[in-house]
Amino acid sequence: MPEQETLAPASVDAALPRVVLFDFDGVLIRGDSFYLFMRERYRRSWWRRLLALLSTPLLLLQLPFSRRLPMRLLVRIALLGLGEQAYRVAANAFAATLARRPRQFCRDGLQALRRHQAQGDRVIVVTGCEHTLVSGILQQLGLANLEIVASQLHPGWLGMRPRWHNVGRRKVQSLARHGLSEWQVAYGDSMHDAAMLKLAAEAVLVNGTPTLCKKVEKALGRAITRVEWF
Repeated sequence: MPEQETLAPASVDAALPRVVLFDFDGVLIRGDSFYLFMRERYRRSWWRRLLALLSTPLLLLQLPFSRRLPMRLLVRIALLGLGEQAYRVAANAFAATLARRPRQFCRDGLQALRRHQAQGDRVIVVTGCEHTLVSGILQQLGLANLEIVASQLHPGWLGMRPRWHNVGRRKVQSLARHGLSEWQVAYGDSMHDAAMLKLAAEAVLVNGTPTLCKKVEKALGRAITRVEWF
């Protein structure tokens, strides 16, 4: 009986697309998108502004202990009375408005993202922005088929409320739940992205100052790529 030829198994990794992560705020858009949405909610509602003003003593009391608690309260006031469907309508309407603002988005960042898509990479936007809002913005920009790992809200008695704030190490935790423990490229713009950048084969810091670049490199224990995007 003739010997069977032993074939070396093909590399599974070679057949898989590269995983490329993009932060959103500061990388693809200038500024904090959810903050812009919250600001618009307050601008359009005098009674929300009044309620926030009346809450000032509580906010000041919380501030020395945590910045997170005052911010959560302000978000709760901004979303007061909004159910899940109403929130989705409001977020998508603001996304359409924001997408039309001139110079709001980082042209170089969006071009880099599209280049990765054209190369066949698996592109994932990993952001602290809320999922419905960032999804709406990306759809308005013609980027409808992206994977998105983002912050989450959930309905409460008085309206939508924060459920999961996807920042810092939580980005890595969210990606683990998404089935990922490593990635080839990651784009970030701050120390909040250090945990995500550390697990990337290539870590890219967008528009970082020399001081920030040194801090990130110290946190990662290695050199990073630095880009200037406009």
